[in-house]
Amino acid sequence: MEPGEARQLWHLLETIHAVTYFSPTCRQGHADLGFAGFWMGYFGTRAAPLGPVPPELVAATFYGFHGSMVERAIPDAWDHVAPADAVEGRAAVAATALRELVEPIEAVAEDIVTILDPALETADLGGRPLAAANVAIGPLEEPVADLWQVTTTLREHRGDGHVAVLVAEGIGGCESHVLFGAEAGLPPELYLESRGWPEQEWQDAIEVLTAAGLLADGVLTERGARLRAHVEQRTDELAAAPYAAIRPERRAQLLDLLVPVAGSIVEAGIIRYPNPMGLPEVA
Repeated sequence: MEPGEARQLWHLLETIHAVTYFSPTCRQGHADLGFAGFWMGYFGTRAAPLGPVPPELVAATFYGFHGSMVERAIPDAWDHVAPADAVEGRAAVAATALRELVEPIEAVAEDIVTILDPALETADLGGRPLAAANVAIGPLEEPVADLWQVTTTLREHRGDGHVAVLVAEGIGGCESHVLFGAEAGLPPELYLESRGWPEQEWQDAIEVLTAAGLLADGVLTERGARLRAHVEQRTDELAAAPYAAIRPERRAQLLDLLVPVAGSIVEAGIIRYPNPMGLPEVA
């Protein structure tokens, strides 16, 4: 399987997963569970499969967030909502949101999950804590909730691999945002606000990357561009492995099913572009 196909699948699956962050229904649902504010809901629901973990573990596995931002939500989140309740609740409200956004979701959910099952069953979970924690949840009884959970597990598998590549290349969480932002032409404020990095640490990261020859006047150098391309290529290669367990004709069928689902979510206008996730708009 070509890495480019894994990237295409990520665009589609990530769009489905992203309703948990952008849908008003999900935001309200997380508040109804008991989380206080958006970011407690974000960290509490995403970290819940790991159990009642400390902020240091959340910051390490999520990687791109400043530790102080995580500490404002974790471990307080576990006093508001037990992790097991958060796991069940986030999938339920995501399913509600998908029904609101995608008219044929009931008709295709079970077929999509069936095609993706071999990828889940064969995925290498070594060194992938978020993927492993989500796999351990197991199949959900309700098909649309199960679809959302499957897309979440596979996106966390990809994310774990991406973090592994960044660590291997010696790129810290803040530095990774600076490099991506420079490549995509995104304003620093997008990450200063959404990932909690103090402006001084952002400037320090720029200085480190400039000294390393990866940036010049805030713009990627040729060396920086090669590094960014390598990170994305290697991430795609690592993410491709589970999908190789799906026969090519079934992967083609999967794309036929996913494109209109993701397209309906994009057309609803709930996801803002650009976004801190680096998720591109599905054409």
